Amino acid sequence: MSIMLDLRQAVIHKVHGKDKEGLREMIEGSIDAQEAALPGLGVMFEILWKNIDQAKQDELLAILDQQLAQMEMKPLK
Repeated sequence: MSIMLDLRQAVIHKVHGKDKEGLREMIEGSIDAQEAALPGLGVMFEILWKNIDQAKQDELLAILDQQLAQMEMKPLK
């Protein structure tokens, strides 16, 4: 019998019930951590994106655009 893991549900289950400080710790603990943490941040971003209005989406896009433009690109290894 195989078990199918739904990544979104697993992440939501892990953070469900956390207070704001717990959510902050999860996010900050995942930033610049091992790449295994990135899918969790992706799920959190998806939740945010789906639940904010167009103006806030535009603001996030502007921040991402600005920050990506400032990043120094290094060759892929």
